[in-house]
Amino acid sequence: MKQIKTLTEADYDAVFSLSQFAFQYELSKEGLLKKQEEVKRHMIWGWMEDDRLAAKLHLIPLSCYINGNAFSMGGISAVATWPEYRRQGMVKHLLYHALTYMRENGQSLSFLHPFSFAFYRKYGWEYAFTEQHYAIPLEKLKKKWSPIEGYVRRIQPDIPLLHRIYTEYAKVYNGMLVRDEKWWKQRVLKDKQQIAVAYNGEGHPEGYLIYNVKEHVFDVTEMVYSNLNGWKQLLHFIANHDSMADKVKLTVPENDKLPLLLDEPRFEQKLDPYFMARIVDVQRFLQAYPFQQDGKLTFVIKDEFFPENSGTYQWQKTAEETNVTISRSSNTVDAVHCTIQVLTGMLLNFKRPKEYYHVGLLSGEEKTIDRLEQLIPNRQTFLTDFF
Repeated sequence: MKQIKTLTEADYDAVFSLSQFAFQYELSKEGLLKKQEEVKRHMIWGWMEDDRLAAKLHLIPLSCYINGNAFSMGGISAVATWPEYRRQGMVKHLLYHALTYMRENGQSLSFLHPFSFAFYRKYGWEYAFTEQHYAIPLEKLKKKWSPIEGYVRRIQPDIPLLHRIYTEYAKVYNGMLVRDEKWWKQRVLKDKQQIAVAYNGEGHPEGYLIYNVKEHVFDVTEMVYSNLNGWKQLLHFIANHDSMADKVKLTVPENDKLPLLLDEPRFEQKLDPYFMARIVDVQRFLQAYPFQQDGKLTFVIKDEFFPENSGTYQWQKTAEETNVTISRSSNTVDAVHCTIQVLTGMLLNFKRPKEYYHVGLLSGEEKTIDRLEQLIPNRQTFLTDFF
């Protein structure tokens, strides 16, 4: 008998057996217990063949910041199929099931880390996050970082303190997670890490580093700051490790400005496609999206995999309210026409409307595209977490 089943703790042996095989890792007894505790927050669905687990998908209930506002988001994770059951459409059915669940439960967005961008684009997810990796010889950070004021101190894990700094930083970018205490403990703070906090002259925290130093490499797990002074203090702190490290490795937003501050900007800088995103419920998302001007616009959206989203959306915003009405007709001339993938990329501001327009992925009258450009806030996408 073939069916989708909601998996529970009773199924954990089968769940983790498939995960360890598919993703090629092995959990210790302690590691398995930690993972079992972590997935208690997950919805896990399995495709069953004669009561045996053939494929599975995890959905993590999360929230992320879009233009400074929190949006409910479903994180797709740990999608896997046993080899003998692959290429039979099981993951396709699981994805549709997950989208239906998210839509019914108010999650208007979904993120995932793909094994293949092409595979998940077929199902409506779109490239939306890039990581920029730096490998910088430490001698290039040794400069006068003045004017700076304050000091940096290493601390023991202090989640309330780190959370306050992180939240201020996260709201600047599109896509950063809204973390809770459990996420900090289970996903961010690890053993054998160092934490350093930058304070200004009045003792107010302005940034932090989570890092370790090993084999002459200063490896930054997370670098967060609220202003230029905090940023410079952290860079100065890293440079002071020149007696024990030859280079620093860190991951930064795609629009990072560090090369402008260094006397010698020639160092290893690598851009890697990272996460994908998908709008799950177009009407709900447009209703909540913080367009930066009042007005009206019509969107004609095509969602081949999840046709519940396909249709014409009349958006109108005044000082008092926002309204989004739906028509299943696509016979609208004065509108923007695009797929669910392009709509997601535009509204997260991964790329601007004119960029999609110039490569033929967005259509409409030029004046309508110009109007859309004015409506969408210009914020960088960035995601420091992984799931």
